[in-house]
Amino acid sequence: MSADKEDDREDAGLRSALLDTLRAMGNARLNVGTAGNASVRLPGAAHATVRMLITPSGVPAERCRLEDMAVAEADGSYHGPLAPSSEWQLHRDIYAAFPAAGAVLHAHSPFATALACQRVEIPPFHYMIARFGGSTIRCAAYATFGTQALSDATVAALQDRSACLLANHGMVVFGRDLTHALALAIEFETLCEQYWRTLQLGAPVLLSAAEMAEVLERFRWYGKPRS
Repeated sequence: MSADKEDDREDAGLRSALLDTLRAMGNARLNVGTAGNASVRLPGAAHATVRMLITPSGVPAERCRLEDMAVAEADGSYHGPLAPSSEWQLHRDIYAAFPAAGAVLHAHSPFATALACQRVEIPPFHYMIARFGGSTIRCAAYATFGTQALSDATVAALQDRSACLLANHGMVVFGRDLTHALALAIEFETLCEQYWRTLQLGAPVLLSAAEMAEVLERFRWYGKPRS
């Protein structure tokens, strides 16, 4: 197989996976209509020159086609028939700040958004908070959608984390690939629902710093082969 044909096959595979992920976000009730977006880091680009494949702006998932997925460059230029998501800067800056990020998902899911509109940090009410890298899940400061200010606030909230809330907006997660990022987004929304329901009963009993430290240590090797 020629290099060009191999590149074409890889491109088609990424486009298909990204479109499948966008539709899966809707099926999981993470997004409705044109809300939310997803991207995948394109291989071969240097860290300083992030390139990504990202969902288009303002098109419902059910109407998106493979060719509508936009190739976005670090400077905001793009290739494709439709403009990339208005949150392309947020995706670009997450890839630039976190080399482990292979895919980024942004959603306006019901429970995460409800908590984001309260601008709350999710405390260690459940040990699975550690799944996202720390003893809490932060809420990024409010900024208008599609702005550099929102991107900067999001990157700050994601330090040592793989998920955060966006004040009065929604949620962001990143994973090593699209499958991983989607699983994390669904898990994050589940935690947000559990926290929201817990608050209906009153303030939860929180895990201590020592208890969370033990959980975080266990998550360092959880799901990985043991020698």
